[in-house]
Amino acid sequence: MAHRAPLTNHHVDGTLCPADHKHTSSGKPLHADCPGRAYTQAICSCGGWDMKQSGKGYVNESRKRHLASHAQGAKVLRNLARLDVS
Repeated sequence: MAHRAPLTNHHVDGTLCPADHKHTSSGKPLHADCPGRAYTQAICSCGGWDMKQSGKGYVNESRKRHLASHAQGAKVLRNLARLDVS
């Protein structure tokens, strides 16, 4: 099973900031109806990891590292299964 941890942007009141609301790198809105991005969140489908920070780049890098750890875990398990057969 491939795990997922999609990034979502949120306004200060916790409401979801739609994907079509573009922002500057600091989170200031470029869309007239948007109050701005207050934080970015990622929640992994594994149920054991989530992150919520104001820095979108930091959340994205952490998300990538976490998802890579799932891939490494699967590789280790495959290698163990090969060793167990002999």
